[in-house]
Amino acid sequence: MSEMPETIDGWPNFCGEEERVEAAAGRPGPVYLPDSGIDFGRINSAWGVALHMQQPLIPAGGGDLRTAEIVSNLKYMMDHQGEGDNHNAPVFHWCYKRIGEFIPELAGQGKDPRVMLDYSGCLFYGLPRMGLADVLDSLRRITSDRRYWRNVEWLGCTWGHAVAPSTPVQDYRLQVKAWRHHFAAIFGFDALARVKGFSPAEMALPNHPDVAYEFVKTLRDCGYRWVMLQEHSLERPGDGRGPDRPYLPNRLVCRNRAGEEASIPVIVKTQGSDTKLVAQMQPYYEAKSKGRESLAGRAVPPFVCQIGDGENGGVMMNEFPGMFRQAMSEASGSPTPAMNGGEYLEQVFNLGIREEDLPVVQPKWTKLLFEHFRPGDDLDKAIAECKRADGRFNMEGGSWTNDISWTRGYENVLGPMEKASALFAEKTRDVPASDPRYRKALFHLLCSQTSCYRYWGQGIWTDYGAEICRRAIDILNYDF
Repeated sequence: MSEMPETIDGWPNFCGEEERVEAAAGRPGPVYLPDSGIDFGRINSAWGVALHMQQPLIPAGGGDLRTAEIVSNLKYMMDHQGEGDNHNAPVFHWCYKRIGEFIPELAGQGKDPRVMLDYSGCLFYGLPRMGLADVLDSLRRITSDRRYWRNVEWLGCTWGHAVAPSTPVQDYRLQVKAWRHHFAAIFGFDALARVKGFSPAEMALPNHPDVAYEFVKTLRDCGYRWVMLQEHSLERPGDGRGPDRPYLPNRLVCRNRAGEEASIPVIVKTQGSDTKLVAQMQPYYEAKSKGRESLAGRAVPPFVCQIGDGENGGVMMNEFPGMFRQAMSEASGSPTPAMNGGEYLEQVFNLGIREEDLPVVQPKWTKLLFEHFRPGDDLDKAIAECKRADGRFNMEGGSWTNDISWTRGYENVLGPMEKASALFAEKTRDVPASDPRYRKALFHLLCSQTSCYRYWGQGIWTDYGAEICRRAIDILNYDF
């Protein structure tokens, strides 16, 4: 159970108890290995699925954008079910809570299910505020009851669903820390101590060397032991091609302009249509065709992994429940069991394999950039040279899709966002995180960086983002 309130004065409890949160997140030792129950030396392969859940907070609780209450987008959908696809809102509600029913059901039948969960802080905060506390109650059962610890692995993320390539690095750290804090307030410190994997919003990996370095350093400093990344956002250092062993753990190495390096183990999400692959349990069927591979002189079962939105699309809404039950039932006790990412990595390292033994990968375009750049050189000049050398070259980062830029065309949101970021750093420099003013300002800053304000293109969504930035700037100017 939680040792902290979920909200304080109506705001999410996501700052103010940093020392307690740090202590819990930094607990050493294996998390899943003692209770895994899987004979890793006998299986042929393994597989896993992760469900990503997110609903942004938007200024739509009223007719005037400048004064409207900030509410969950799900509440807006519930209240306006005649618009577009908003009639799906009740189904979304069920999708957010149903895994809390499926896991005990399967475990009660003697099966051994697995699932990884990634819920944004925006969603955590918005659900009970619209009267849907039943979702968190359902999730508490599978999070707090020791019987289900090995079945469910929570993945950390950014509180406001901010994407790393276009979020100021100091704010990205605030996003990561706020999610940890809020998660502990909801589920308790013991539950937080078991969160060792990280799921970046939109699978977005920065490839600017300084931003990528800070991304990895932030995860490491916040106690994360591994990260899930998209296959086509990675490359091998030697030839710049994609990972040649995506079904084994890799190690992401990022180097900044000063030559400093930071690294973290990676579970690779292979390419494909995320939601359909997860809903139809494609990783299970792919894993059944695979056998053990050699890694650092040891035979290791490969791991097939996919993550997808847990609520979007007809296939996820309708086909997932039956397919999840069927695949988990078939896989339990088989040579191709379901596993979670942290559990799999702990088993791998328990064989005596070290992080240094893992195949090295780096962000896309790193090889080309460092062919034109050495520490002490002009980085901007090197980037310009790379663009001339290859028209595809960019420093916008990679994500689950190559069709969307998180920066181009969004100056009307990114400009105010950067202004709010700079002002927050200036005004809160000597203000403790427990100060009510800090919490209020942090809420608006983190909300303003939600990826949804750019994902859906120009229009009402960019208006939402700009409005929240305006409010953040006003709070920082007049409350401090």
